Amino acid sequence: MRSDNIKLGIERAPHRSVLRALGCGDEDIRRPFVGVVNSFAEIVGGHIHLRTIAEAVKSGIRSAGGTPFEFNTIAVCDCLVVGHIGMKYSLPSRELIADSVEVMAEAHQFDALVFIPNCDKITPGMLMAALRLNIPCVFVSGGPAQAGKLAGYPDLDHACISEAVGQVVAGKIDESQLLRMERVSRPGCGSCEGMFTANTMNCITEVIGLGLPGNGTIPAVYGRRVSLAREAGRLVMKVLESNLRPRDIVTKDSIYNALVVAMAVGGSTNAILHMLAIANAAGIPFSLSEVSDISRSTPYICKLAPASREHMEDLHLAGGIPAVMRQLESLLRLDAKTVAGKTLGEVVESATVEDADLVRPLSNAHAQTGGLNVLFGNLAPHGAIVKSAAVDPSSLVHRGPARVFDSEEEATKAISGGAAQPGDVLVIRYEGPRGGPGMREMLVPTSLISGMGLEGKVALITDGRFSGASRGLSIGHVAPEAARKGPIAALRNGDIIVIDVPNLRLNVELPQEEIDRRLSELPEFEFKIKTGYLRRYAEQVGCASEGAVFAKD
Repeated sequence: MRSDNIKLGIERAPHRSVLRALGCGDEDIRRPFVGVVNSFAEIVGGHIHLRTIAEAVKSGIRSAGGTPFEFNTIAVCDCLVVGHIGMKYSLPSRELIADSVEVMAEAHQFDALVFIPNCDKITPGMLMAALRLNIPCVFVSGGPAQAGKLAGYPDLDHACISEAVGQVVAGKIDESQLLRMERVSRPGCGSCEGMFTANTMNCITEVIGLGLPGNGTIPAVYGRRVSLAREAGRLVMKVLESNLRPRDIVTKDSIYNALVVAMAVGGSTNAILHMLAIANAAGIPFSLSEVSDISRSTPYICKLAPASREHMEDLHLAGGIPAVMRQLESLLRLDAKTVAGKTLGEVVESATVEDADLVRPLSNAHAQTGGLNVLFGNLAPHGAIVKSAAVDPSSLVHRGPARVFDSEEEATKAISGGAAQPGDVLVIRYEGPRGGPGMREMLVPTSLISGMGLEGKVALITDGRFSGASRGLSIGHVAPEAARKGPIAALRNGDIIVIDVPNLRLNVELPQEEIDRRLSELPEFEFKIKTGYLRRYAEQVGCASEGAVFAKD
């Protein structure tokens, strides 16, 4: 066992004395040591209940013959950091999470790990760590939150309350109505209610084979969530006994399967960024062009918020992610392994579709291509991402003049002031991984646009990101970013931009010579943040089209 390095032999007596000080007896020391990686934090609504999940995991580990040791990672709440400097730290926290897990697992020589993520960057950060360490592990998330209820608003979620701010600005509702919505939109713990980033990634963890069926959809408040956690604790001991490791499970095929499901359910655009980073951690080449190919061959069969009023609890009752995979069976690579000791095909075989109106068969898909699309063109030579599932079909092709902003704050102020006009293409640049730094989510601008009644009338493109709760013709991850003198840096007010989602194109009506001339005249990019982690992050981070991971030495 790896843990023998800290407990075996007479020379490890000092180490064992520390373990005894922790309350370990002889039997505890003899057993395998299992790290329980908890992302509990009192400031994160999706994580406030994770102590309960961790206790269930540890109970399962002990009952199966292991000795659990819990430790924590950091966790950033994207709901609280949106719209201010805090969002600059969200994506960069993913790398810190991966690094901190590596440090703790290697320093203390755990034999196996159980990961407890839930929100946004925590799940991909932990997945990256698992693949980097490559020791036996199981994932169990904290589960999604339930939607809120209010007369006139049957299913409130985080996207609704964000868009309501725009409705107040536009004079459609007053502040007292906003306050009523605010008080009931989040009834309890759990990751945000729809197919936003957190839930997309927890569903992907299930598909990719490192989480048990139900990992992505069992609501946080259900008793079944606690029993799933206990089951994960027991299972990790079997995974350890069989020496089944993350890189045995996460292969090119399983990444392909995960992206197929993400396309079929219209997952968050962030899923593509994170899956590229996860593939990188596994040493598996995977490009945006391959992602685009998957999107073009995967029907969109399950429409959830923000594209509809259906939420994660509804998907759970419809059969969950196994039901989605049952409908996608002909498209999946079913020999892929899972931590449960079954192939993906065996998981799919036992699945039942309880609601074929929500989880549709391929013959009745909402669209014949995936809910996420990769666009290329002279504005995005390395690619850009759009959540077409959350775009009205009548808006998928748009041609209009650019209105250019060099920060989110500048754009938000202009939109709130009524500067956005029907037909415009709002451009928010210098918000990429390097330029932001940190590639902030543009939830405030998109929510204002929707709430003010401009959705479908204006488009938005950025080298930053979007929340999974964003909807409308919002195109992010434009690469190369402005800070690397990508073509988006050459845009000027009035330039005509053409967005053609059906044909996967993003162009500006300028000759390449003019784009090159403008870029050559730009000064060298100057880092916005001069000190601390964000400065180091900006210096090391790579392109969004490669997952925004740190460049290798």
